[in-house]
Amino acid sequence: MSSLWTPGGEHPPNEPTPDTSPSEEELAAARDELERVRDELAQTPVRDIVLNHAVGLWQLAILHLGLDRPGAEANLAEAKFAIDAMASLVDGVIDRLGEHREPLQDALTNLRIAFVRLSEDRAPDEEGQDGDGQDDDSAR
Repeated sequence: MSSLWTPGGEHPPNEPTPDTSPSEEELAAARDELERVRDELAQTPVRDIVLNHAVGLWQLAILHLGLDRPGAEANLAEAKFAIDAMASLVDGVIDRLGEHREPLQDALTNLRIAFVRLSEDRAPDEEGQDGDGQDDDSAR
């Protein structure tokens, strides 16, 4: 006999599935926690949150550049998007970053340098090969 897969487990088609909906007590606890987190967020200075997002974009760029793991392959398109997003954020509020201005600008500059170096390593040479000497069929 076949069974149906559900998030609650496997069940024969005619067997009723168990009720997995949250209880009123669980819903009330979730609402309380959501309210607590909302209040905490409202009390956090916006600058701290913006800086956290900038650092998150920096980490995302590092990941896609493959700089976090030796020998990892870079995804330059994704890295470029993360770098551009970080640049938009940092450049857009540069005058309001205070003591974080210089470290964020340095981090952004270092990402850009790493991106250019990795891009040059992958750039096809004059004979139509990519950076590791393999024929680049996608360029034809």
